Amino acid sequence: MTRETLEQYSLVSLYSALAVLTLAMFGYVLYLARAAASQPEPAGAAVPELADVAVPVSAGADVGARLATEPVGRGVRAGWAGTSPDRPDGVGTDAARTGSVPMDPVGGSARGARRAAGPARMLTWLATLLVGASIILRGLSVNRPPLGNLHEFIAAASFVVLLGFSVWTLKRNVDWLGAFVTAPVLLMLGSATTFWYTEAAQLLPSLRSSWLVIHVSVATISVGVFTLAATVSLAYLLVDRSDRLPTAGTSRAARLRRVLPPAAELERLGYGLHVIAFPLWTFTLIAGAIWARQAWASYWNWDPKEVWTFVIWVVYAAYLHARATTGISRQKATYLALAGFACIILNYSIVNMYFVGQHSYSGV
Repeated sequence: MTRETLEQYSLVSLYSALAVLTLAMFGYVLYLARAAASQPEPAGAAVPELADVAVPVSAGADVGARLATEPVGRGVRAGWAGTSPDRPDGVGTDAARTGSVPMDPVGGSARGARRAAGPARMLTWLATLLVGASIILRGLSVNRPPLGNLHEFIAAASFVVLLGFSVWTLKRNVDWLGAFVTAPVLLMLGSATTFWYTEAAQLLPSLRSSWLVIHVSVATISVGVFTLAATVSLAYLLVDRSDRLPTAGTSRAARLRRVLPPAAELERLGYGLHVIAFPLWTFTLIAGAIWARQAWASYWNWDPKEVWTFVIWVVYAAYLHARATTGISRQKATYLALAGFACIILNYSIVNMYFVGQHSYSGV
């Protein structure tokens, strides 16, 4: 095959991934809607709380048996036996730990939600394979690693995000995260095929180095993990805000909120992803300095990309420091993390497009 043919097939694969991923996003949105509809009405004033009555130890077994057989909404908050006291919708301890979505065992909406999630997961896997095929075909068209310009970088970062999420779905029930992941990836791929598209071409001599694979590959992985961390952090802030609203227990948003894991679990999950991504970004910064020494005879040249890479590192370091500092709320620390992701977006969009520097020759 000719170079032009392989490049054309690469584009077709990427456009196909966009179409498939759009269907997957709609599937996850439908899943959230049906899962929220399957949630019981929150316990309000009409459902009295159990009185705090001392129960003899000898009567504990009888009380537990009676509560387990009572209909939902009578004497206990709506839910199954063993639910957490602050999750009146049936989110038990196991469900909160695994991130699974509580479903009405006999509700049609719950079954519909599960039916929507299954195809969405398969479509996400298909989109992942299509993006991977596009990257391989792009590299074959020019006989080099496809990491030489912003189009190729964004495609590779999108692949990391999709692959990470798809593998995650094999380990845990994270269908609730699907819409949060597929939407930004769609924006990334759409931008890569329009604003940031560059025809496949050979690299300039200064870029033909083994450090290209090392430096850019690690940067791609770290940006992919940072993207997953940002989606989880955003979900945490939404859930936390919903919990703090005066109508948190009665609004429709409360039903959707209870489809997601508790705010504390989302915050810990986002923090864990940032802990993984930050060392990778640190290595990216160091590897870039080493490559700059070889290419430009200096470790640091105050190039706009170098400066913004360091700015991103500083913001995420501030987040990790704030997260470990007593007296700083988790919400404020999470806003710092989102500020770091905003800096990543600026670095790979505004800086690449409008700032002229030593990285300019690498393509848009």
